[in-house]
Amino acid sequence: MSSAEVYSTTYLKYKNLEDMLKVILFASQSPIGMVPMLYHINFKDKEVLFIETGAVNTVIHYMVLTEKPVKKFIELKQLTGKFEFVNGIGNDTQAIYIPILELEQSSFNFPV
Repeated sequence: MSSAEVYSTTYLKYKNLEDMLKVILFASQSPIGMVPMLYHINFKDKEVLFIETGAVNTVIHYMVLTEKPVKKFIELKQLTGKFEFVNGIGNDTQAIYIPILELEQSSFNFPV
């Protein structure tokens, strides 16, 4: 079996950010408690926000934004799943504060 057959990348494109953030919410509530990172990159003149998951086969959860995020964090409410863009970490103990990491380059070839 070749490495291409063993290791593959799956791309899941979301219609809205709220649904994509549910991946982070679900992961944060798992027994392991690993919260995936949230990345932003300009790819082929499109603003792409994505999460990478998967231990063996990579899964890229992504969506194309209409504009680049101007704030550096997302405040994600654990109980409701509601979110908002914020400038920094707040003091809401019922929220997860997710940094939006800016990438200059990536090896992923987003199907946009």
